[in-house]
Amino acid sequence: MNAFSIGDLFSEALWIVVVMVCIIIIPSLIVGLVVATFQAATQINEQTLSFLPRLLITLLMVIMAGPFLVKTMVEYANNIFINIPILIG
Repeated sequence: MNAFSIGDLFSEALWIVVVMVCIIIIPSLIVGLVVATFQAATQINEQTLSFLPRLLITLLMVIMAGPFLVKTMVEYANNIFINIPILIG
């Protein structure tokens, strides 16, 4: 196992984490921005008004993208387990 194979595995793992986080967090950030703009326009400073839509969108994205995220992680883990002899030898 050389440094290049370790670097490839690590960079692929980091890329998977970035994709997974972006899929879940970016819609929540957009909804938060829309709600914050609405609050600024109407001068409503209620904290639960900004929390609940972001929570609902985050849960919706986890439900909708969950199968893709789990499939991606399982494929990555299977790839590592299948390539253990190549990585060690």
